[in-house]
Amino acid sequence: MRAIILGLALLLTLAACATDDRYLPIDEAPRVPPAPVVSADASTGTFTISCGRNEGRHLNADNVVISPGRPNGAHHTHEYVGNESTDYASTDSSLAASPTTCAHEDRSAYYWPVLRLTDTTGHDEHQPGGGVHGNTGEVLPPEEVVVTYRGNAAGRVLGMPAGLRLITGDPAAFTNGGGRARWGCVGVDRVTDRYPRCEAGSGVERTFEFPSCWDGRNVDSVNHRGHAVFPLGGQVCPAGTFPVPALTVRVVYRVPEGRPYAIDSFPEQLRDPRTDHAMLVSALPGGLAERIRGCLNRGEVCG
Repeated sequence: MRAIILGLALLLTLAACATDDRYLPIDEAPRVPPAPVVSADASTGTFTISCGRNEGRHLNADNVVISPGRPNGAHHTHEYVGNESTDYASTDSSLAASPTTCAHEDRSAYYWPVLRLTDTTGHDEHQPGGGVHGNTGEVLPPEEVVVTYRGNAAGRVLGMPAGLRLITGDPAAFTNGGGRARWGCVGVDRVTDRYPRCEAGSGVERTFEFPSCWDGRNVDSVNHRGHAVFPLGGQVCPAGTFPVPALTVRVVYRVPEGRPYAIDSFPEQLRDPRTDHAMLVSALPGGLAERIRGCLNRGEVCG
């Protein structure tokens, strides 16, 4: 009898997912677009930093980039790798003095909204960032996190500025439209801005690509975007900006087959997959920033 009940529950869950237009079978998603054409002057190297997968479960509802000084200012829960102290009160000085999960003494803060299994009760059902803000379900830890810096398709890069704040994606994309959410399944050459339904054995994959054209002066701006933008067509930086290492963070989850899942969001964004986003507070030691720059400009594979 128990097996029958569990089987019926799974069928009901699958039916619910099938009628939820936030989900898309991965074989219906478009192919990954081709990479930008690389010029003769391109910086083609890559530098990968091992930062673990948040085994220490560093989670909070803060956002030091958007809402510094405000506890629970994110209204959803973020997951972190890198600097182990990151919260609403973090400063460049506090980050520089804190331990990190990353290799090479990279004390940068890398973070994004948690992903939850939504058919179960979360540990934070009655807490800010969790159930209080409509983000129900149990947090699913990542199976893998990959932090990679890449060069520029049109030329050499500068070193990553200390203290640089970056955001990719739009936490309000459900109401604003657009966004930069990139969802996929491991080993499948397709990408979507909806929650993918992956084949059995294939992990759910989130890819965050950060802006990499810096204005050369500011480490932040009023809207947290004006000081750093994306290359035009994935290649040339707009006039008045300069290429810096392009950060990509890839996060993989082993979602149990048939289970519904969603990321955290602002309450009014209804946990829409298009609202996916990530943040960086760069705290690379000077020597590491120079090593990354040199590796990328020499076209090497480093880490």
